[in-house]
Amino acid sequence: MQGKWSLVLSLIPIVVLIVLLWFDVQIFGEDSSYGANQIALLTAGAVAAGIAMASKISWEKLYNGIEESISSAMGAILILLLIGCLAGTWLISGVIPAMISYGLDVLNPSIFLFATCIVASIVSLATGSSWGTIGTVGVALLAIGKALGIEDGWIAGAIISGAYFGDKMSPLSDTTNLAPAVAGTDLITHIRHMIWTTGPSIGISLIVFLLVGMFSDYGQSAISVGDMQAVIHEKFNIGLHLFIVPVAVIVMIARKVPAIPALFVGTLLGGLFAIIFQPQIIESIGGSGNIFRASYSAVMQAMALDVNIDTGNQVVDKLLSTGGMYGMMNTVWLILCALTFGGILQAAGMLERITQVILRGVNSVASLIAATAGTCVLFNVLAADQYLAIVVPGKMYRKAFNDKQLAPENLSRVLEDSGTVTSVLIPWNTCGVAQSGVLGIATLAYAPYCIFNIISPFMTILFGIMGWRMKKLPPKIGSDGAIED
Repeated sequence: MQGKWSLVLSLIPIVVLIVLLWFDVQIFGEDSSYGANQIALLTAGAVAAGIAMASKISWEKLYNGIEESISSAMGAILILLLIGCLAGTWLISGVIPAMISYGLDVLNPSIFLFATCIVASIVSLATGSSWGTIGTVGVALLAIGKALGIEDGWIAGAIISGAYFGDKMSPLSDTTNLAPAVAGTDLITHIRHMIWTTGPSIGISLIVFLLVGMFSDYGQSAISVGDMQAVIHEKFNIGLHLFIVPVAVIVMIARKVPAIPALFVGTLLGGLFAIIFQPQIIESIGGSGNIFRASYSAVMQAMALDVNIDTGNQVVDKLLSTGGMYGMMNTVWLILCALTFGGILQAAGMLERITQVILRGVNSVASLIAATAGTCVLFNVLAADQYLAIVVPGKMYRKAFNDKQLAPENLSRVLEDSGTVTSVLIPWNTCGVAQSGVLGIATLAYAPYCIFNIISPFMTILFGIMGWRMKKLPPKIGSDGAIED
C-alpha cells in the first residue's frame, strides 16, 4: 500500500503527535523536551507503525526505515557529544570567560542593542548553543539593558537575534549539524551556502538595532560591567593568548578538516590550556595534591560532566557553567526519537503521500522553496518542536529538490532559514517557552523585535524567487559519455 495512502490516514500520526506535544507544553512547559516530547514522538511513531502493519507493511521494512533515518544523522550525534566535551574544556581553560570579558568591552549605551546582538553572536558562534547563550550572556545583557532604560522587548530581540545567528552559523550547533545530515550534504558545504542568505539577514538586523540605539536617549547604567569583568579576571587568568584555541579550530575547519577531528583537537587544546594557564581552576575541580591526578580528573570532569565555577556572583556563576557530554544526552535522545518517528513515516510512504498533496501546487524552484519554508514554520507552530521542523520537512522535500536538480545544500539552507530560527517566535514551541522563561519576557512581547528570526524565512524565499545562489546538481554522465536527463 506504500505510496497509495489516503491523505487522512497519512495525517493521523502527525495529528496524534501534535495533540501530544500540545499537552506536553501545557503540562510540562519548557521541561517538555526533557522526556515528555520524546515519549510523544515514540507514541506517534507507534501509531504510524500500527497503521502501516495493519496495511500489510512488514515491521522489518519499518525498522529498516528507522535504522536508515538514524544512521543519516549519526555524524551529527557524534559531533553533539564532542560539543559537550569542548564546551567543558573551553570553560575551565578560560576561553569562554575570555570571550565574555572582551565581549563586554564593546557595550556602550548608544550602541547597546547593536553591541548586544554582536556579543550574543560571538558567544553563540563559539559555543554553538543559542539556549546556552541566552541563558548565560543573555541574562547579563538583559539586566544591563534594563538598567539603561531600554525596552525589554528590544533587548530580548537583540539577544535572540544574535544568539540564533551564531547558533545557525556555528559548526558546533546541533541544528547546524542536523539540517545537512537530513538534507544529504556535509556540514562545511551547508555553512558556506547559508552565508548568502544569513549574511543579509543579520546585516539588516544590525542596521535596525544600530538605528534604534542611535535615536534613543538612555541614562547611565546602574550595573557595572567592570565589576562583572573583575570577577571573571579574579577567577581566571584572562589574556588574548586563550583565543589560540578557537582560532585553531576555525582554521582547521576553514582548511576543510572534518568537523569531528577538528572538534576533538579543539577539546584537547582546551584541556591543555586549562592545565597550563588555569592551575587554580584545575586544583578547584580536580583537587589538590598530585598535579597529574588533579589535571586528569578536572579535564575528564569538564569533558564528561557538568562544571560550575563558583565566583560568589550569581550573574557570573550562570555564565560560567557547562554540562559536558552528559549535558548533550537529552538533545541526542530527542533527535533519536524524532528520527525514529520520521523514519517510520518515510518507510511506510506516509510522508510521500503528504508531500504529493503539497507538491501539486509546486511547479517551479521558487514555489518549492516557498513550500519548504512554509512547511518548516508550520511544523514549528503545530508540532511545537524545532527538531521536527527540520527533520520532517527535510525528509518530505529531499526527493523534490533532487528532482528539480537542486543540490542538497539548498534544502539544508531553507531548513535552517525557516525551521531553526522561527521556533523561538512561537509561544507554545519548546524554544519559545524556554527563552520566555529564561528572560522573564512573554514570547509575544519579544517576538516582534527578533529582527533576524523574522527576516530569515523571507530572505530564503526571496533568493528562491530571484534564483540567486541556487546551486544545481552536477549533470549525470552515462556510460556512453552523454549527459543524462
